[in-house]
Amino acid sequence: MSTIRKPGLLSIASLLGCLAMTNANAQSAQPPLNDSEKALHVLNRLAYGPRPGDVDAVRRIGIKRYIEQQLNPDSVPMPADLTDKLSALSTYQLTPPQLYQQYGPPSFPPNTATPEEKNMARQRANKEITPQVHFARLWQATESPRQLQEVMTEFWFNHFNVFEGKEWVRYWDGEYEKDVLRPNALGNFRQLLGAVAHHPAMLYYLDNWLSSGVNTPEAKGRFKGLNENYGRELLELHTMGVDSGYTQADVISLARILTGWTIDEKGMKDGHPGFVFNPRRHDFGDKVFLGQTIKGSGYQEGEQALDILARHPATAHFVAAKLVRYFVSDQPEPVLTEKLARRFLSSNGDIKAVLHTLFDSPEFWARSNYQTQFKTPYQYVVSSLRATATPVLNVKPIDGVLNQLGQPLYGWLTPEGYKFSEEAWLNPDALLRRINFVNSLSNGKSPIARGEMPAPAGTMPNAVGPADPQQLIQTLTPTLAPYSLSTIGAAPANLQVGLILGSPDFMKR
Repeated sequence: MSTIRKPGLLSIASLLGCLAMTNANAQSAQPPLNDSEKALHVLNRLAYGPRPGDVDAVRRIGIKRYIEQQLNPDSVPMPADLTDKLSALSTYQLTPPQLYQQYGPPSFPPNTATPEEKNMARQRANKEITPQVHFARLWQATESPRQLQEVMTEFWFNHFNVFEGKEWVRYWDGEYEKDVLRPNALGNFRQLLGAVAHHPAMLYYLDNWLSSGVNTPEAKGRFKGLNENYGRELLELHTMGVDSGYTQADVISLARILTGWTIDEKGMKDGHPGFVFNPRRHDFGDKVFLGQTIKGSGYQEGEQALDILARHPATAHFVAAKLVRYFVSDQPEPVLTEKLARRFLSSNGDIKAVLHTLFDSPEFWARSNYQTQFKTPYQYVVSSLRATATPVLNVKPIDGVLNQLGQPLYGWLTPEGYKFSEEAWLNPDALLRRINFVNSLSNGKSPIARGEMPAPAGTMPNAVGPADPQQLIQTLTPTLAPYSLSTIGAAPANLQVGLILGSPDFMKR
């Protein structure tokens, strides 16, 4: 990469190589985490890392109280300036019908329009919806004090992934995150599962809106035939997990059960909700699903199937293992996974109760699981912005670096969503790209902190100065090990911030 041949970057890369070797050779005892380490641990796992003053603030209020606050996000006031910024995002406030009316087919020019006019109409969503959705996600990730809610919103977006680049999904993915995932992120799994199943973003992404029972009255044209996509992913990725005992016959039965669950195109033109059950495309035959007979009754069949899936032990285990992988270790610890699965079942899928059990577990607090998880590109970028208190005034450079690092916002094509493991993200090219990114944060020249539009004549442009390495060290204490601090302290002042943010210590959480 030509961008890493700059002298500063070469120096940082060389020093980081030495630092990594020192880390690899360092041996340490395994005492319990002290109070500062516990504060950092919850800020790295329940949040996207500390902002200036956060470690001390968590120590002051107490670890348990901080966790309780995070588990109850409505108890944490939102900053007025953040609320005002979100409210000013005009397209972010629109409902699914309004988004469809203003940006979807109803807004497209007539057939007599030129190809250029038609293409411009279809690009409006990219230009007007997408940047606002990205601003909303990044502002809340970097500034919201309800950090666990943001972490779990991202977690569930990956669990119930939709791809922004699939045509109509772009109209709705931001609203899907805002009104379905975020409000239910710490709620009840069955309620979350149902809200996802009814949303036009998911119905469109996995093609259930096209699915029709064989020989039903309106099974024609693009709606002709049974589509198994959503039924398959609902079993494999959203609930039970692969190799959990369901069969291809169960996939087909679930697809038949969900025929007629579709998008109300005509109704949305008049402001009606995006979901509708169309009985004229539903297969009313009886079905056998996971060993249970479901009588052909219409819409209620789908709700019954979702009830079965939400209560299934395999679903409890699948969700529990994903939570352990996210919050504790890349390799799910069987004892903890089973404990969380039991809590999931006994609480009827209460996500908050399951997380409470997780955060109370000795495995969560074990030093062997402290500072061991390699940050995903998104976690790394957001934690860097938080640690340096860099204001997000321009999303384009963030989108650019996330694209380079392989984790564009809302950009995973297939239904399984992004992985969170070290294996997925640790490679030499990615490390160099991360160093390149944080170098711009360290010298105060990052375009992220400058608005997209030039400053008016006679005014000073938005800018932040170079990050202060001493303040950054104070913010990240005790992220940095003593041998890291020695290497950083011996380096030239203009390289220290890059060394801190590019260090093996900061790469992990």
